[in-house]
Amino acid sequence: MKSPPLSERPPGFTYRRALRGFRPVAKELFADDVSIHALAKRYGTPLYIYSRSTIEERYHQFERAFQDSEHTVCYSVKANSNLSLLKILEKLGAGFDVVSGGELQRVLTANRKTTAKVVFSGVGKQSDEIDLALHSGILLFNVESASELQLLSARATHLRKRARFAVRINPDVEAGTHPHISTGLHEHKFGVPTAEAGELYELGSRNKFLSAAGVSVHIGSQITDLGPFRESMERAAEFAAALRARQYAIRYIDAGGGLGISYTREEGRDFPQHVSAYAEAVCGPVRRLGIHLLLEPGRSIVGPAGILVTRVVYKKRSNGKLFVVTDAAMNDLVRPALYDSYHEIVPVTVGSRGGARVEVDVVGPICESADFFARSRELPDVEQGDLLAILDAGAYGMSLASNYNSRPRAAEVMVEGKSARLIRRRETLADLLAPERV
Repeated sequence: MKSPPLSERPPGFTYRRALRGFRPVAKELFADDVSIHALAKRYGTPLYIYSRSTIEERYHQFERAFQDSEHTVCYSVKANSNLSLLKILEKLGAGFDVVSGGELQRVLTANRKTTAKVVFSGVGKQSDEIDLALHSGILLFNVESASELQLLSARATHLRKRARFAVRINPDVEAGTHPHISTGLHEHKFGVPTAEAGELYELGSRNKFLSAAGVSVHIGSQITDLGPFRESMERAAEFAAALRARQYAIRYIDAGGGLGISYTREEGRDFPQHVSAYAEAVCGPVRRLGIHLLLEPGRSIVGPAGILVTRVVYKKRSNGKLFVVTDAAMNDLVRPALYDSYHEIVPVTVGSRGGARVEVDVVGPICESADFFARSRELPDVEQGDLLAILDAGAYGMSLASNYNSRPRAAEVMVEGKSARLIRRRETLADLLAPERV
């Protein structure tokens, strides 16, 4: 099947004719109305670039899909936690799903008033994180064990702060995704078996500072088959109805996140239709309950809104194999190494050397064989100094970045129409060494 042109992907990143001085050049990749080549020249590479228009469009598509159900979109901060991005989503009306005290502090920094729409998930909440959440007045704690509920009870009593909680049930549903990001089976560390979860609601009811307010479920990430979502929500709805029959005032069902995106053009999913079908899969089983849905999208909002721009530093041949070595590495984008994941890679400038394509490995400079972005990938022929864009890197790119090999992390830029602004400066070697003592 012939691949559609890049312009048919999310509209934040398109090819256009560009001018260098007064001389027309081959097509260049743009972020909204800003030249990627110009941004790389100004801010250097590796460089994360985000399209505000795409973020806003994807958020509104979620809102439209769920408009007939009482709901709150709680953006999953772990997908991309940049403060400017959180501020954009907060202004759109989003709540937030956090999994650490650090993520909660980021939300507080973006806008302290939004904490009334924050849910706190995760299996290992510490006392200081719980205290911060209690002082902040968050919407809901998603509790994942009896031990955690006991600690929440103790901290709420000590601080004399009321806390609403939901128990995250483990529905034992196969999500059909990568094993590292599947969370809904009994073999996983997440959640509580449904048969045991009722005891936690009973335990919580003994403390006047705790209020059983919801049921939580989350089965994994990058899920493209909607069947598991419906199955998990059927089990959550059945459990919520049973709790109500026992006189628990269950107001919320947290449906989690996990809706996958298309990392290749060949997958061909129309996102508005896909998110509408997802909404039906999630809402159908709970519609009769008159429940308030909490949704935790992350990747599906910001994934297509970001690219990683990198420069070719070397081309290397070895036993007939061609390597394209870039200045970005697995410390900048670890998903290919961690999940063997696919990201489309395109040249920032096309058509300047004809249509020749070659099979290459696109790799970084880190001393690991796992430091790669593509293996045996057919790409347009590129030369040293050329720019490449790694697409769909807005989620779990910068948020998973590290300083491995003592490499400073990349800069981040937000494009807003015809303008661009730096939202995180590039780290320096001085930044890396500053916390350490000899």
